[in-house]
Amino acid sequence: MSLLSSLKSLFSASEKAPAAPQEQPSETYGDYVITPASVKEEHGFRINGTITKGEQVHTFIRADTLPSADECAKEMIRKAKQMIDQQGDRIFD
Repeated sequence: MSLLSSLKSLFSASEKAPAAPQEQPSETYGDYVITPASVKEEHGFRINGTITKGEQVHTFIRADTLPSADECAKEMIRKAKQMIDQQGDRIFD
């Protein structure tokens, strides 16, 4: 194996495709539907999901990671409710 091939294999092996979000059961909060979709990462699950109202959709992604998908979904719903309470329909702007 040539030096160039060795270097190429080192870099290509570290490139991983991002994991697809794991959509979880939605929860209705007033006129909004909150859908957690945790993303599996190396050190846990990233908070991710959507907040929808009618045809409007807000993608919700946070830097926080938690050890399990269930904990992550609960935290996403808690944070989404807080955001809805604070901003209302402005989240769709």
